[in-house]
Amino acid sequence: MSRRILAALGSAALALSMAACSGDGAGSGNTSDEKPSDLTIGVSMPTQTSERWIADGNSVKEKLEAKGYKVDLQYAGDDIPTQSQQVDQMITRGANVLIIAAIDGTALSGQLQAAADAKIPVIAYDRLIRDSPNVDFYVSFDNYKVGVAQASALLVGLGLQTKDGGKGEATGPFNIELFAGSLDDNNAHFFFNGAMDTLKPFIDAGTLKVKSGQTKIEQVAILRWQQEAAQKRMEDLLTSSYNDNSKVDGVLSPYDGISRGIITALQNAGYRGADEIPVVTGQDAEIASVKLINDGIQSSTIFKDTRLLAEQAVVAGEAFLQEKTPEANDSETYNNGVKVVPSYLLPVETVFKDEIQKVLIDSGYFTAEEVASGQSRN
Repeated sequence: MSRRILAALGSAALALSMAACSGDGAGSGNTSDEKPSDLTIGVSMPTQTSERWIADGNSVKEKLEAKGYKVDLQYAGDDIPTQSQQVDQMITRGANVLIIAAIDGTALSGQLQAAADAKIPVIAYDRLIRDSPNVDFYVSFDNYKVGVAQASALLVGLGLQTKDGGKGEATGPFNIELFAGSLDDNNAHFFFNGAMDTLKPFIDAGTLKVKSGQTKIEQVAILRWQQEAAQKRMEDLLTSSYNDNSKVDGVLSPYDGISRGIITALQNAGYRGADEIPVVTGQDAEIASVKLINDGIQSSTIFKDTRLLAEQAVVAGEAFLQEKTPEANDSETYNNGVKVVPSYLLPVETVFKDEIQKVLIDSGYFTAEEVASGQSRN
């Protein structure tokens, strides 16, 4: 068992207290009287190209196995047909619950219908599955607030705002550019909307200027959140909009991998030292980006403690297996186009250089050695 899982087990009792009230759950036949060793949970994760998803999959698997359940964990390699086939196989092999982090939130309707027909509850993990009535529960973070936090971090980095939300000493105007995640990921829209609602007053006032003019999510989205695509887009922006010796002052980035692509493009264009790199935000506290923050290159990241998210997925899964209804703390926000999906949302933390020790190292998420090297041992 990895040290991150061990660090999270201490809060398992608290998570279990949030498990569900009695009620008529979706069920998967009568499983409430069966031993955990007789039950299988299918866990479908989108990719292993991001350290975040590897950690999520391993965390969910280890927590379930620690309780005695059998786990069928599959990674889909960011390929939609592969994920569809893997979920089909989980259903065929008799999974009792499905935990799915979808690549494309609209591509699994057939699989979800098959799960419903087999009375297999479906938990959407971090990414909401859309356009289907057969999503029973959603565990995630408050994704609109993630976007607000990213935009606020950009404002803090530029000096327009203090960390406590007060007015900063800087006056601008500042040139910024905007990036968003993959359009087929429902979270990307929440992130972008939260960020733009926060930045709009500054853009309207002329304090922030998007020099490229690209402010719509369709213009700034990065398919599959790919680092290479983000680097190419940043290179194109520098060539097309900053060929007059003007400078980029800040970049709204929704994910650390995208941030690293942006930073590579900026460095290749001559933004070399820590004092020259624009303010660049991020998300997921990936170790390579945490090192960049520690080194003064990337400005910030949004930390979403996936240990707690995995815990909550396990709590919800166990509730369904016990023929109960998982406790939701949001039953209004996440409409998937067919229904409002009951959800359990977890908080997030903004990490600047000064917060690395307290938030990431003291909590056991990373060691000081990992932060210094930019490489995780897990």
